[in-house]
Amino acid sequence: MTFIKFIGKTIGVTGYVLQYACLTHCTFEYVGDFVMCSGPSMEPTLESNNILFTEHITPRLQRLKRGDIIIAKSPVNPKQNICKRIIGLPGDKVRGHFPKRSQIVPHGHVWLEGDNSSNSADSRGYGPVPQGLIRSRVVCRVWPLNKMCSLTEY
Repeated sequence: MTFIKFIGKTIGVTGYVLQYACLTHCTFEYVGDFVMCSGPSMEPTLESNNILFTEHITPRLQRLKRGDIIIAKSPVNPKQNICKRIIGLPGDKVRGHFPKRSQIVPHGHVWLEGDNSSNSADSRGYGPVPQGLIRSRVVCRVWPLNKMCSLTEY
């Protein structure tokens, strides 16, 4: 009987572990997650190795607004994520880098730029970015602790 109790407890614990694993996966996939920022393109707002909390609901509901900082798949390298600020929404007139003339952001796209304009590969180089590439919206910086702050009030 002891072996049967052991098997029963093992199955019970395994069930709880699987439930929590599923809950954690769904939370990180559909609600929000943590992202480490790297590169100089968002300086001085964000620096390399900052850890950010991001949420996935706003992009899914297409409620993004101008000024939001987002995490997106790079339009030139899909294996890489980028962290940029939304400068233009569909229908907005924005100023491109090459050629130096204004253009309209097409439907279903956004115009992304880094805060460090002299050191950022962004929409000025590769053009408007499809909204489908946006993974999440940055809510706050959580690391380093002495620089923890909300990043949604711009």
